[in-house]
Amino acid sequence: MAGVRVSEVDWQSLKNGVSHHTEEFPCPELVVRRGQTFTLVLELSRPLEDQETIIFTVETGPQASEDRHTKAVFQISEPEVSENWTAVKEAETENTVTVGITSPPNAVIGRYLMCTRVSSRRKQNDRKLGEFILLFNPWCPEDDVFLDSEEERQEYVLNDSGIIFRGVEKHIRAQGWNYGQFEEDILNICLSILDRNPLYQDDPALDVSCRHDPIYVTRAVSAMVNSNNDRGVVQGQWQGKYGGGTSPLHWRGSVAILHKWFKGRFKPVKYGQCWVFAGVMCTVLRCLGIATRVVSNFNSAHDTDRNLSVDKYVDSFGRTLEDLTEDSMWNFHVWNESWFARQDLGPSYNGWQVLDATPQEESEGVFRCGPASVTAIREGDVHLAHDGPFVFAEVNADYITWLWHEDESRERVHSDTKKIGRCISTKAVGSDSRVDITSLYKYPEGSRKERQVYCKAVRKLFSVEASGRRTRVRRAGGRGHWREDLLEPTTQPIVTGKFKMLEPPMLGHDLSLALCLANLTSRAQRVRVNLSGATILYTRRPVAEILHESHTVRLGPKEEKKIPITISYSQYKEDLTEDKKILLAAMCLVTKGEKFLVEKDITLEDSITIKCAQPGAPGEGLGPVQ
Repeated sequence: MAGVRVSEVDWQSLKNGVSHHTEEFPCPELVVRRGQTFTLVLELSRPLEDQETIIFTVETGPQASEDRHTKAVFQISEPEVSENWTAVKEAETENTVTVGITSPPNAVIGRYLMCTRVSSRRKQNDRKLGEFILLFNPWCPEDDVFLDSEEERQEYVLNDSGIIFRGVEKHIRAQGWNYGQFEEDILNICLSILDRNPLYQDDPALDVSCRHDPIYVTRAVSAMVNSNNDRGVVQGQWQGKYGGGTSPLHWRGSVAILHKWFKGRFKPVKYGQCWVFAGVMCTVLRCLGIATRVVSNFNSAHDTDRNLSVDKYVDSFGRTLEDLTEDSMWNFHVWNESWFARQDLGPSYNGWQVLDATPQEESEGVFRCGPASVTAIREGDVHLAHDGPFVFAEVNADYITWLWHEDESRERVHSDTKKIGRCISTKAVGSDSRVDITSLYKYPEGSRKERQVYCKAVRKLFSVEASGRRTRVRRAGGRGHWREDLLEPTTQPIVTGKFKMLEPPMLGHDLSLALCLANLTSRAQRVRVNLSGATILYTRRPVAEILHESHTVRLGPKEEKKIPITISYSQYKEDLTEDKKILLAAMCLVTKGEKFLVEKDITLEDSITIKCAQPGAPGEGLGPVQ
């Protein structure tokens, strides 16, 4: 009798797509999720005889091998619980066999080739059935990325649009973002991002074999979404100049960026800032099947020297000394969280993991960040992989202002333990509202527990000598001096101050505000106030000075006074960037040598005038709309 062969295959794309939540992918190939059965109908050249069975081979990546779990050979067998690929006969007619194929829940994800042959006495070559794509599976309890909430899976895996929050702590703005993970060619581009990873270029077979692990995959994506090191997807630009590219403020989604990178033969797309990197990474990870969300942190620290404090050096007018200040505090910073188990750390660190594709600091020689367990950050376990100290500082560093004197000595004028890491926000599940998730990252500011965690984190990072309340910490990097007692607050002030807007700050208008000073003592105080103002980027980097003046104020016992400040439109208009931000500073020098710094971030609002037509009088009436 002639040898039997598979003549046709029906991939059951619609049925499998619905079952695997992949029906929205417009790919020609079948897209399925690991750890879950998918069905094929095979048409045979003749019916199978009793001793004959169908043998399947699946393989992914170059030099696929069973040792590396990038190749599997298996045949139709009885249903069983197995850690390997299995095939079970579900139905049979004279010339067709319906087969249920199940991959292991820890299978390598990516593009697979499937071949078949029929076992018989005759030697037979494998017949290529075609390719299919295997993704992570948040619906499978045995998969490391399992998420036990259908509502959250719909939001964090299947929702192809979302909201990214930007602005400043007291004026948070929502921007829509099209993730578009189901749009034409996006899945193919996301898989090609993995193949452009330098580790793949160095050893393709080894790299592909590691793609069973969400830790490995997310770390690779974090590196590839920025263009540093590897000709990745997006090139960053923070200087306010976007010639030869698109301003980061003008992107509204990831699809155009990913298409441009792919069609441009992997030339980095110009330009991105943090929310662009986060939006693109959210697209890639949702596309690959990992539940991912975008998170915004207001007053976000960039701690360059790993000492868990933002050390800001200022002159006598409160102006930041750029050549001395390596750390910074951004008005806001945006990153991602992905949900998966931490097999490397233990189950208490499962759940949300911080990932950041914005190229800020190198991690093991590459610009990437995470995954860092959110639980580990909240508990101060900064010694755990990956990049815990950097993420901890972003949300919970102490903000220390140093006055730099002409003799190169420095004086601490302010320590703020509550300034960093405010209003940590993400889009709500099932709606466009903002959810504050600060409590996931740290205990309440000002609480004893929060200070205990901060001290624990410092001690885990540095050798610490403690005697009573006095703590001495060696600073990592920087100027090589000892920092003393920086875990303690500064003394209670005798005079306080704050800026207050007198009118809403409108673009194209003069700014009107006041510095309000209050004497907290029953003695008269004399205060010299050095005022400065500068246009800034959202990273708070100064662009140009627009204000520089001094005042002397006498405050009677318990007296409050206001110093009016006006900044005309002509003073700031030439130096304002697209971020439309201004930073004001007041260095206040009190009679007895006390000094304190007051700062104010201002974001200018656009004013749109709409003419409201009234019946019989078109064009009548004007109304300003923000």
